[in-house]
Amino acid sequence: VSTQSTGVGDPYHAQMIYPDHNYVIIDGYTEPGNNQQRFCLGQLSNVSRNNTVEKTRKHIGRGVKISFEDNKVYIECLGDSAVFVQSRNSNKEYGFHPSTVVKIQSGVKLKIFCHKLFHEILTQQLTEGYEAVFDLTKHCMIRMSFVKGWGADYHRQDVTSTPCWVEMSLNGPLQWVDKCLKYIGSSKNPISSVS
Repeated sequence: VSTQSTGVGDPYHAQMIYPDHNYVIIDGYTEPGNNQQRFCLGQLSNVSRNNTVEKTRKHIGRGVKISFEDNKVYIECLGDSAVFVQSRNSNKEYGFHPSTVVKIQSGVKLKIFCHKLFHEILTQQLTEGYEAVFDLTKHCMIRMSFVKGWGADYHRQDVTSTPCWVEMSLNGPLQWVDKCLKYIGSSKNPISSVS
């Protein structure tokens, strides 16, 4: 979790692998408990937080629900303010540019990762070699900002310029990439001390 370019708090590890634990909610409230299905941004402190960040955090409210259903990851905006998501996997599926940022309005649910599509892409990239497979780690990272957007349609060009954002790592797909990289071996591209 970050506010602008400053990381805040420890990484949160969600467990979404069991039928009764297939979602996590990220909200703007202050519950300090150890709830495996809820991560509250409001309880994170940062002494260097500025007024813009404070105002933005007040609008997160009910936040988002991230769920795992039928080998797909979905995000649903539960709050009154939109969230903005960048997912290379869903951008590929929808035919968008890889760096496209999608605005998700209140009440809207959007698929942000499909394991079947990722498996197909991974299988194709195996024939291209180490670098092509390693590049798929970018498909396993999903960036999301609350309230304020970034990218080509906004004056903020990078997610780190938004007041409040999170980055999610999808561990299952990252493990697939790791197994494939171990199978391939090392990179064939030469490297030197000045590269």
